[in-house]
Amino acid sequence: MDPIATIAMAAGLSWASGIRLYLTVLVVGLLGKLAFIPLPSGLDVLTNPYVLGVAGVLVLVEFVADKIPWVDSLWDTVHTFIRIPAGAMLAMGAVGADNTAMMTIVALLGGSLTGATHLTKAGTRALVNTSPEPVSNVVTSLGEDALVIGGGALALFAPVVFLLLLGVFIIALAIAAPRLYRLVKHRKT
Repeated sequence: MDPIATIAMAAGLSWASGIRLYLTVLVVGLLGKLAFIPLPSGLDVLTNPYVLGVAGVLVLVEFVADKIPWVDSLWDTVHTFIRIPAGAMLAMGAVGADNTAMMTIVALLGGSLTGATHLTKAGTRALVNTSPEPVSNVVTSLGEDALVIGGGALALFAPVVFLLLLGVFIIALAIAAPRLYRLVKHRKT
């Protein structure tokens, strides 16, 4: 795999894990299992039938949990401690370096990207979850599913486009994060 594709895969897995970890694992695992994409050896575990089965069950649980506002907020809070290390591990698996320093750098960058994506998602959802009607929550949840599938497809099949859009996301996040934080803080008081 060429370096750009490897970087896009690592970044894509980290980014998508911050939104929908289990969907990311399931889709990439199935794509690898069905030989639609070649997976680096560090990600071969995703094709394991048990991993696919557990990811599939958790996708269904998350799909339901994500539609109920207070359950979604609790789910996101708990997953702060799950998504970030998992995103770091997926990035390391995508890069597959045997140099300890390089693996540490990849884990730090991957975990940071997962964390930024997760906190953006959780903060946005905290605002949406305060809406009294259920439609916006369901639409937002389905939009997140589509975003992960679309972004993941770009990362795997159009890596340069994905990396450019990821750069735009990071810049937009740097600009919007303070405002989002103030909005969430204001809503909770």
